[in-house]
Order: sequence, then structure tokens, then C-alpha cells
Amino acid sequence: MQYKTILIDDEPISISRMRRLLNDYDDTFDIIGEALNGQEGLEIIEDLKPDLIFLDIEMPILSGFEMLAKLTYMPIVIFVTAFDQFAMKAFEENSIDYLLKPIEKSRLDRTVQKLLKFTENQSLKLSSESIQSISELLKPKKEIHSISVKNGDKILIIAFHEIAFFQADDKYVFLNTVDGKQHITNYTIANLSEKLPDSFIRISRSCIVNATRIKELERHFNGKYLVIMQDQKRSKLETGVSFHDNLKRLMEI
Repeated sequence: MQYKTILIDDEPISISRMRRLLNDYDDTFDIIGEALNGQEGLEIIEDLKPDLIFLDIEMPILSGFEMLAKLTYMPIVIFVTAFDQFAMKAFEENSIDYLLKPIEKSRLDRTVQKLLKFTENQSLKLSSESIQSISELLKPKKEIHSISVKNGDKILIIAFHEIAFFQADDKYVFLNTVDGKQHITNYTIANLSEKLPDSFIRISRSCIVNATRIKELERHFNGKYLVIMQDQKRSKLETGVSFHDNLKRLMEI
């Protein structure tokens, strides 16, 4: 059969390369669309209902796993990723194939052969349990001490002690430094909650603060607080009611 296919990757070069590679399999793949982040991917999948997607994992706005968790329609998924082969064994166990960047033609051949062995009744579609188990396995295990952000043609490495807080605004999450600078990140608030050390505390749906950079708390309306930061802007951040447990932990520090 010919699979209606969507390519989802935040690197346009990767999408262009995948298109070129798939040109040799035009009897198998009919590329009907592409997306540059998880949010775009979510929208185009729900709209076009593809049979199959080639999906990157680390993307801005929504990661590959976050996007999958939000789908109401689940296509066949072939991951395109830079994770090492050991970690990616989980995909094989869940009958899902994966391609490591940079993609080799010979490896794509094997993916196509695997795909063609399945019928619609023996699909490679992910279950919510599979998404969760793979996501848990691929969580970073190493302790990290900094966050990298793009600044024009440069990549800046910002140490945790330089960070005052992270705040989501519309589709982006901004890193705010103690000296008053702001940078767009490629993470979601949920991503950061998993990656950051315990000194960073989520105080609302859209904000994570560095507890070591808090100056004081002020009572606010409806049981909320204002968290006043020790940064150049003396930022005031409102807490969320559903994050009171985190606030209690914050006040113990």
C-alpha cells in the first residue's frame, strides 16, 4: 500500500533530506505535509489524518512525545532521532521503528521492508502506554549544570546560578537571567520540570523559579502569592493555586 505521510522535524535541512531519501520509495510513501514543531505537527495530523509520520523527538513548543500524548488520531510512527541505539531498543520492543540522524539509505531500506510486512490489521501504531514507557526510558539520566540557548549564530551556555526564572508566554518559553536578559528556549515548561535540579520550583502552569534567587514573598489575591526575585528587574511572579504544595516546599528552603 501507499502510506499518506507527514514529516515532522524542527530542522528544515532534515526535512529536505528526508524528502530526497523518500523519493526512491514513491510507491510506498505519499508525502502530504510537513511541520517544524510539535504544535504544527499536532494540527496537521488531526487535519489530514495521515497513515504514517516521520517524527523528531526534541522540538520546540511541543516535543515529539508531548505531541503524541495530545493526539486523538494516532498514525503509524517512525521516529527520527539523535538518541543512541541502546536507548532506542525500546522502540523495537514496542514494534516501532526508528532512524538515527544522519539517516543512511541502507537503514531506511530496512525500515521500509519492516513497514511492508505489516497490514492494516497488524499496525505499528503506538498506544498511550508505549508512549509513556519510551518517554520514561529516554529521560536524561545525567546531572546537568547549564542550559544552552541560541543567540543569532551563537549558542550561549547559561549556568543555573545565572538563571532567575523560566516563563511561558504564548507558544514560547523564555529564560530570564539575573542580570535582566531574556532568551527564547527550545523547551516546554514540562520539559524543564523534568530536567532542572531541585532548586528550581514550579510556581504556576507557566513559571519555574530558581529558589536561590527569591528575595521575598508577598500575599496576593485569592490565596495567591507574588514571588519577588533577586534579579535586575526585581521581577514579581504570581503563583498558581494548584501549585500550593510547591509553594510550601519553596518556603521551607
